[in-house]
Amino acid sequence: RGWLSYPASEKRPAPLVILGHGFGGTREMRLELFASRFNTAGFATLIFDYRHFGASEGEPRNCLIPQREVADWHAALAFARQLPDIDTARTALWGTSFGGGLVITVAAQDGNVAATVSQCPMLDGVASAVEILRYAGPLSFLRLSLHGVADLARDVAGLSPHYIPCVASPGEVGAMTSADAMSGYLRMTLPGYRNEVTARSGLLVPTFRPIRDAARVKCPALLQICEQDSVAPAAATEKAARKMRKAEVIRYPIGHFDIYFDEWFERSVSDQTAFLVRHLHP
Repeated sequence: RGWLSYPASEKRPAPLVILGHGFGGTREMRLELFASRFNTAGFATLIFDYRHFGASEGEPRNCLIPQREVADWHAALAFARQLPDIDTARTALWGTSFGGGLVITVAAQDGNVAATVSQCPMLDGVASAVEILRYAGPLSFLRLSLHGVADLARDVAGLSPHYIPCVASPGEVGAMTSADAMSGYLRMTLPGYRNEVTARSGLLVPTFRPIRDAARVKCPALLQICEQDSVAPAAATEKAARKMRKAEVIRYPIGHFDIYFDEWFERSVSDQTAFLVRHLHP
Protein backbone atom coordinates (compact mmCIF):
# COMPACT_ATOMS: atom_id res chain seq x y z
CA ARG A 1 0.00 0.00 0.00
CA GLY A 2 1.24 3.45 -0.83
CA TRP A 3 0.27 7.06 -0.19
CA LEU A 4 0.84 9.64 -2.92
CA SER A 5 0.93 13.40 -2.37
CA TYR A 6 1.56 16.12 -4.93
CA PRO A 7 3.10 19.47 -4.00
CA ALA A 8 0.86 22.52 -3.67
CA SER A 9 2.63 24.09 -6.64
CA GLU A 10 0.76 23.57 -9.90
CA LYS A 11 4.01 23.19 -11.83
CA ARG A 12 3.95 19.81 -13.56
CA PRO A 13 5.48 17.33 -14.05
CA ALA A 14 6.81 17.26 -10.50
CA PRO A 15 9.95 15.56 -9.19
CA LEU A 16 9.19 12.64 -6.87
CA VAL A 17 10.64 11.29 -3.61
CA ILE A 18 9.75 7.69 -2.69
CA LEU A 19 9.98 7.00 1.06
CA GLY A 20 10.32 3.69 2.90
CA HIS A 21 11.02 2.97 6.57
CA GLY A 22 13.55 0.81 8.38
CA PHE A 23 13.44 -2.45 10.34
CA GLY A 24 9.79 -3.17 11.15
CA GLY A 25 8.80 0.42 10.44
CA THR A 26 5.55 1.63 8.88
CA ARG A 27 4.24 4.85 7.41
CA GLU A 28 2.79 6.05 10.72
CA MET A 29 6.23 6.10 12.30
CA ARG A 30 6.92 9.74 11.35
CA LEU A 31 7.41 9.27 7.60
CA GLU A 32 4.59 11.67 6.85
CA LEU A 33 6.49 14.44 8.63
CA PHE A 34 9.38 14.05 6.22
CA ALA A 35 7.06 13.78 3.22
CA SER A 36 5.20 16.95 4.22
CA ARG A 37 8.44 18.93 4.21
CA PHE A 38 9.29 17.60 0.76
CA ASN A 39 5.81 18.51 -0.53
CA THR A 40 6.33 22.05 0.72
CA ALA A 41 9.63 22.19 -1.15
CA GLY A 42 7.92 21.30 -4.44
CA PHE A 43 8.27 17.50 -4.54
CA ALA A 44 5.61 14.86 -4.95
CA THR A 45 6.02 12.03 -2.45
CA LEU A 46 5.11 8.34 -2.41
CA ILE A 47 5.27 6.58 0.97
CA PHE A 48 4.79 2.81 1.06
CA ASP A 49 4.64 0.01 3.61
CA TYR A 50 6.63 -3.14 2.89
CA ARG A 51 4.76 -6.38 2.31
CA HIS A 52 3.86 -8.13 5.61
CA PHE A 53 3.83 -4.77 7.45
CA GLY A 54 1.38 -1.99 8.24
CA ALA A 55 -1.37 -1.47 5.66
CA SER A 56 0.23 -3.78 3.10
CA GLU A 57 -0.81 -7.38 2.61
CA GLY A 58 1.31 -10.48 3.10
CA GLU A 59 1.47 -13.41 5.48
CA PRO A 60 2.93 -14.07 7.94
CA ARG A 61 2.57 -10.62 9.41
CA ASN A 62 5.66 -8.64 10.40
CA CYS A 63 8.04 -10.90 8.48
CA LEU A 64 11.11 -9.05 7.24
CA ILE A 65 12.96 -10.69 4.36
CA PRO A 66 15.57 -8.30 2.91
CA GLN A 67 15.35 -9.40 -0.73
CA ARG A 68 11.57 -9.10 -0.69
CA GLU A 69 11.90 -5.54 0.56
CA VAL A 70 14.34 -4.82 -2.27
CA ALA A 71 11.65 -6.12 -4.64
CA ASP A 72 9.09 -3.86 -2.95
CA TRP A 73 11.27 -0.83 -3.70
CA HIS A 74 11.50 -1.86 -7.34
CA ALA A 75 7.71 -2.26 -7.42
CA ALA A 76 7.25 1.22 -5.96
CA LEU A 77 9.60 2.61 -8.61
CA ALA A 78 7.75 0.84 -11.42
CA PHE A 79 4.44 2.18 -10.12
CA ALA A 80 5.81 5.71 -9.79
CA ARG A 81 7.05 5.72 -13.36
CA GLN A 82 3.48 5.26 -14.58
CA LEU A 83 1.99 8.09 -12.52
CA PRO A 84 0.58 11.19 -14.24
CA ASP A 85 2.34 14.53 -13.73
CA ILE A 86 5.54 12.93 -12.41
CA ASP A 87 8.94 13.64 -13.92
CA THR A 88 10.34 10.12 -13.96
CA ALA A 89 13.83 11.43 -14.72
CA ARG A 90 13.79 13.25 -11.38
CA THR A 91 12.86 10.47 -8.95
CA ALA A 92 14.75 10.04 -5.67
CA LEU A 93 14.72 7.24 -3.11
CA TRP A 94 14.60 8.09 0.61
CA GLY A 95 15.25 5.42 3.22
CA THR A 96 16.03 5.45 6.90
CA SER A 97 17.91 2.88 9.01
CA PHE A 98 17.44 -0.50 7.29
CA GLY A 99 15.66 1.34 4.48
CA GLY A 100 18.72 3.56 4.08
CA GLY A 101 20.63 0.49 2.99
CA LEU A 102 17.83 -0.80 0.80
CA VAL A 103 17.84 2.37 -1.34
CA ILE A 104 21.56 1.91 -2.05
CA THR A 105 21.01 -1.62 -3.36
CA VAL A 106 17.96 -0.58 -5.37
CA ALA A 107 19.69 2.44 -6.92
CA ALA A 108 22.64 0.25 -7.91
CA GLN A 109 20.36 -2.34 -9.50
CA ASP A 110 18.05 0.13 -11.23
CA GLY A 111 20.63 2.51 -12.65
CA ASN A 112 18.15 5.32 -13.45
CA VAL A 113 17.40 6.82 -10.05
CA ALA A 114 18.19 10.54 -9.87
CA ALA A 115 19.32 10.65 -6.21
CA THR A 116 19.21 8.75 -2.91
CA VAL A 117 18.92 9.83 0.71
CA SER A 118 20.08 7.39 3.41
CA GLN A 119 19.34 8.56 6.96
CA CYS A 120 21.30 6.68 9.68
CA PRO A 121 21.61 3.78 7.20
CA MET A 122 22.31 0.13 7.93
CA LEU A 123 24.78 -0.68 5.16
CA ASP A 124 26.41 -3.86 6.41
CA GLY A 125 24.49 -6.61 8.18
CA VAL A 126 27.71 -8.26 9.30
CA ALA A 127 28.89 -5.03 10.98
CA SER A 128 25.52 -4.70 12.70
CA ALA A 129 25.75 -8.28 13.96
CA VAL A 130 29.22 -7.58 15.36
CA GLU A 131 27.80 -4.50 17.11
CA ILE A 132 25.06 -6.64 18.68
CA LEU A 133 27.75 -9.03 19.92
CA ARG A 134 29.61 -6.09 21.41
CA TYR A 135 26.74 -4.52 23.36
CA ALA A 136 24.62 -7.63 24.10
CA GLY A 137 27.30 -10.28 24.50
CA PRO A 138 27.70 -13.78 23.00
CA LEU A 139 24.97 -15.38 25.15
CA SER A 140 22.30 -12.89 24.04
CA PHE A 141 23.42 -13.26 20.43
CA LEU A 142 23.14 -17.04 20.73
CA ARG A 143 19.66 -16.81 22.23
CA LEU A 144 18.56 -14.55 19.38
CA SER A 145 19.95 -17.04 16.84
CA LEU A 146 18.17 -19.97 18.51
CA HIS A 147 14.87 -18.09 18.33
CA GLY A 148 15.51 -17.58 14.62
CA VAL A 149 16.22 -21.25 14.04
CA ALA A 150 13.05 -22.19 15.94
CA ASP A 151 11.00 -19.88 13.72
CA LEU A 152 12.50 -21.35 10.54
CA ALA A 153 11.75 -24.86 11.81
CA ARG A 154 8.12 -23.90 12.48
CA ASP A 155 7.88 -22.45 8.96
CA VAL A 156 9.20 -25.67 7.40
CA ALA A 157 6.73 -27.64 9.47
CA GLY A 158 3.83 -25.44 8.35
CA LEU A 159 3.24 -24.04 11.83
CA SER A 160 2.47 -20.47 12.87
CA PRO A 161 5.43 -18.07 13.14
CA HIS A 162 7.52 -17.57 16.24
CA TYR A 163 7.91 -13.88 17.07
CA ILE A 164 10.40 -11.80 19.01
CA PRO A 165 10.14 -8.09 19.89
CA CYS A 166 11.55 -5.60 17.37
CA VAL A 167 12.99 -3.73 20.34
CA ALA A 168 13.55 -4.83 23.92
CA SER A 169 15.47 -3.69 26.97
CA PRO A 170 19.15 -4.61 27.33
CA GLY A 171 19.51 -8.24 28.35
CA GLU A 172 16.14 -9.26 26.97
CA VAL A 173 15.47 -11.09 23.70
CA GLY A 174 14.78 -8.71 20.82
CA ALA A 175 16.05 -7.72 17.40
CA MET A 176 17.40 -4.44 18.83
CA THR A 177 18.37 -4.23 22.51
CA SER A 178 20.87 -1.38 22.69
CA ALA A 179 20.45 1.07 25.56
CA ASP A 180 18.50 3.60 23.47
CA ALA A 181 16.52 1.21 21.26
CA MET A 182 13.40 0.60 23.36
CA SER A 183 12.64 4.21 24.19
CA GLY A 184 13.71 5.62 20.82
CA TYR A 185 11.87 3.13 18.62
CA LEU A 186 8.63 3.03 20.57
CA ARG A 187 8.55 6.83 20.72
CA MET A 188 7.86 6.74 16.98
CA THR A 189 4.92 4.35 17.22
CA LEU A 190 1.18 4.92 17.65
CA PRO A 191 -1.11 3.09 20.10
CA GLY A 192 -1.80 -0.45 18.89
CA TYR A 193 1.60 -0.94 17.27
CA ARG A 194 2.71 -4.59 17.41
CA ASN A 195 6.28 -4.62 18.69
CA GLU A 196 7.14 -7.94 17.09
CA VAL A 197 8.90 -9.44 14.10
CA THR A 198 9.32 -13.03 12.96
CA ALA A 199 12.40 -14.42 14.66
CA ARG A 200 13.82 -15.63 11.31
CA SER A 201 14.31 -11.96 10.36
CA GLY A 202 17.12 -11.72 12.88
CA LEU A 203 18.97 -14.46 11.02
CA LEU A 204 18.46 -12.88 7.61
CA VAL A 205 19.51 -9.29 8.34
CA PRO A 206 23.26 -10.11 8.70
CA THR A 207 23.18 -11.56 5.17
CA PHE A 208 22.08 -8.21 3.71
CA ARG A 209 25.10 -6.07 2.82
CA PRO A 210 24.30 -2.99 0.71
CA ILE A 211 27.92 -1.91 1.13
CA ARG A 212 28.72 -4.41 -1.63
CA ASP A 213 26.51 -2.41 -4.03
CA ALA A 214 27.83 1.03 -3.13
CA ALA A 215 30.39 1.28 -5.94
CA ARG A 216 27.65 0.74 -8.54
CA VAL A 217 25.52 3.70 -7.41
CA LYS A 218 25.92 6.35 -10.12
CA CYS A 219 23.58 9.04 -8.81
CA PRO A 220 24.19 11.67 -6.09
CA ALA A 221 23.74 10.02 -2.69
CA LEU A 222 23.30 11.72 0.69
CA LEU A 223 24.52 9.62 3.62
CA GLN A 224 23.59 10.95 7.07
CA ILE A 225 25.67 9.41 9.83
CA CYS A 226 24.78 9.37 13.52
CA GLU A 227 28.21 9.24 15.14
CA GLN A 228 26.95 7.48 18.29
CA ASP A 229 24.88 4.93 16.37
CA SER A 230 24.61 1.54 18.10
CA VAL A 231 22.21 0.03 15.53
CA ALA A 232 23.81 0.95 12.20
CA PRO A 233 27.57 1.27 12.73
CA ALA A 234 28.93 4.55 11.40
CA ALA A 235 32.18 2.94 10.21
CA ALA A 236 30.28 0.86 7.65
CA THR A 237 28.60 3.97 6.24
CA GLU A 238 31.93 5.78 6.03
CA LYS A 239 33.40 2.82 4.15
CA ALA A 240 30.47 2.70 1.74
CA ALA A 241 30.69 6.44 1.08
CA ARG A 242 34.30 6.08 -0.01
CA LYS A 243 33.17 3.60 -2.68
CA MET A 244 30.46 5.84 -4.13
CA ARG A 245 31.10 8.23 -7.00
CA LYS A 246 28.85 11.06 -5.84
CA ALA A 247 28.45 10.56 -2.11
CA GLU A 248 27.76 13.48 0.20
CA VAL A 249 28.23 12.74 3.90
CA ILE A 250 26.80 14.70 6.84
CA ARG A 251 27.61 13.68 10.41
CA TYR A 252 25.59 14.35 13.56
CA PRO A 253 26.88 13.83 17.15
CA ILE A 254 23.86 11.74 18.18
CA GLY A 255 22.48 8.22 18.54
CA HIS A 256 20.46 6.24 16.02
CA PHE A 257 16.99 7.31 17.16
CA ASP A 258 17.70 10.95 18.00
CA ILE A 259 17.53 11.97 14.34
CA TYR A 260 13.75 11.42 14.22
CA PHE A 261 12.90 14.04 16.84
CA ASP A 262 13.11 17.68 17.81
CA GLU A 263 16.24 19.64 16.85
CA TRP A 264 17.88 16.72 15.08
CA PHE A 265 14.81 15.99 12.98
CA GLU A 266 14.82 19.63 11.92
CA ARG A 267 18.49 19.50 11.01
CA SER A 268 18.18 16.22 9.17
CA VAL A 269 15.12 17.08 7.10
CA SER A 270 16.56 20.52 6.27
CA ASP A 271 19.78 18.93 5.02
CA GLN A 272 17.78 16.39 3.02
CA THR A 273 15.58 19.06 1.46
CA ALA A 274 18.57 21.17 0.47
CA PHE A 275 20.20 18.11 -1.12
CA LEU A 276 17.05 17.17 -3.04
CA VAL A 277 16.46 20.73 -4.25
CA ARG A 278 20.03 20.90 -5.48
CA HIS A 279 19.81 17.67 -7.44
CA LEU A 280 16.16 17.37 -8.51
CA HIS A 281 14.90 20.88 -9.19
CA PRO A 282 15.81 22.25 -12.63
